[in-house]
Amino acid sequence: MSGMERKMKCVAAALVALVMVAYVAPAQAQIKRTKRESSANRKARIERQTEETYSKRWEVFGGGGYLRFQSGQYLQRNNEITWAVSTTYFLNKKLGIMGDVRGAFGNAKVGNNIYGVYNPLITEYTFLGGPTYRLYAKQKQAVSVQAMGGYALGNFDGGSKAIPAPLLGMWPTSNKPVFSVGVSYDYNFYPNLAFRVTPTYVGTTFGSKLQNNAGVNAGLVLRFGKQSQK
Repeated sequence: MSGMERKMKCVAAALVALVMVAYVAPAQAQIKRTKRESSANRKARIERQTEETYSKRWEVFGGGGYLRFQSGQYLQRNNEITWAVSTTYFLNKKLGIMGDVRGAFGNAKVGNNIYGVYNPLITEYTFLGGPTYRLYAKQKQAVSVQAMGGYALGNFDGGSKAIPAPLLGMWPTSNKPVFSVGVSYDYNFYPNLAFRVTPTYVGTTFGSKLQNNAGVNAGLVLRFGKQSQK
């Protein structure tokens, strides 16, 4: 190879290197900037959606579930099917005031008795109110706690064939104070729609005794309205 050819090859290599520096490197830098911008855009979108979700003024929940209930002082606990509806007015993004109505239906386990009444139907309705507080609030998930008190209506004579409930070992039909605490987990489909699961404790006081009842409710949450901006 002549000296001229070697020089031409060196010049060509130098030109290729210049092209790489002039075009390829800036292109790679632009790709990196674009990726950073996309990440920033995504972060901004998540923040906007989170803000929209938890700036709603109202939440309405509706669903059903299960309650393990003590129907008499010496009776075995029975399973009950429940429904629940609640409305929450939010004072800010974390603190709200909740009103809650629930119904529970089951069969008391009275066992063998001289009256020939077995597994009579019993019902309880609770009317509760109190604060709720969001402990965790992200784009897709939220966790909140609530503590409420109110009144419970218990009907333990409805399925007893006119036999007074206490003769079957059940609580007397009555209206008594009740309180409840729960922890709610929300999965947000959209800012205004979520699925909620709430393990709950319900303390009833039928027969002037405390009943420690536990259960769970699940259903849909609808959010609407707008909190005022201060």
